Amino acid sequence: MKTVLSGIQPSGQLTLGNYIGAMKNFVKLQEDHQCYFMVVDLHAITVPQEPAQLREQSEAVAALFIAAGINPEKSNVFLQSHVPQHAELGWLMTTLTNMGELERMTQFKDKAAGKDSVGAGLFVYPSLMAADILLYNADLVPVGDDQKQHLELTRDLAGRFNHRYGDYFTVPEPYIPEVGARIMSLDDASKKMSKSNPNAGSFIALLDDPKVIRKKISRATTDSGSEVRYDPANKPEISNLMGIYSQCTGLSLQEVQDRYEGQMYGTFKKELAETVVAMLEPIQQRYRDIRESGEIGHILAQSAERAQEAAEVTLSAVKERMGFLPRLR
Repeated sequence: MKTVLSGIQPSGQLTLGNYIGAMKNFVKLQEDHQCYFMVVDLHAITVPQEPAQLREQSEAVAALFIAAGINPEKSNVFLQSHVPQHAELGWLMTTLTNMGELERMTQFKDKAAGKDSVGAGLFVYPSLMAADILLYNADLVPVGDDQKQHLELTRDLAGRFNHRYGDYFTVPEPYIPEVGARIMSLDDASKKMSKSNPNAGSFIALLDDPKVIRKKISRATTDSGSEVRYDPANKPEISNLMGIYSQCTGLSLQEVQDRYEGQMYGTFKKELAETVVAMLEPIQQRYRDIRESGEIGHILAQSAERAQEAAEVTLSAVKERMGFLPRLR
């Protein structure tokens, strides 16, 4: 059984884009893979976080993983900070990473742009991300287009370690679904739907009230004309909305186009809103049940214990190869 690892930061509200592009695929992958799904709270603190909000968002993201269909009896759902081997292997990977490799990271350039001061953690966190993946010798890593560069660094570090200290790490491969991997912003289809966008109207949060969802979709930007036709090059806005409809219903893009042939944007957007609401309602109800029951704490603890057992095997082997003196027990 191949191993899959992925994580989502607990900063901001998880969006429909997170669900379609990542979490929906997590649910499928757990059926025939060994899965580790993390809330990457150590990555979140590369930029300042308010402590109470970080705690709340960490638990909320974990609960949404379960509400979306991830089964904690099949998959490991845990907080990154609950498995201390992540931080230790992160430091070891940092010592193997070249400054030039980190300086080329476009995400760092984007996040640092216009800031007078940038924390060192934001600069070196790709090494920690590499450690996250290598700690479980993951075969597959679900990644969006914006994370491909980080996975390439992970592959380079795995190869560098294997060359220097002997073959040990699996060199991971990207897992990129053909459809639904990239849902774009409701106000600008040239940008990815992002929970960090300051314009709340640009994304649909998984926990948005149905009235809010309907309003956001009704106000979503559309192209000139009124034809519901899938044409990303010439009609990117309506094509993005059609992609969402397709992912929510299971219909092909051609079937969506055929269904709304001769109809106007208004009718399509109204029905799209109801489709999204219907898909999210059971997830929202399950989320509320989980939070009210308090079961998420037990799920996180059990998964972290399993993850820590696997992580310690890797960390011990890595330290032995690098020449660290083992501690007597």
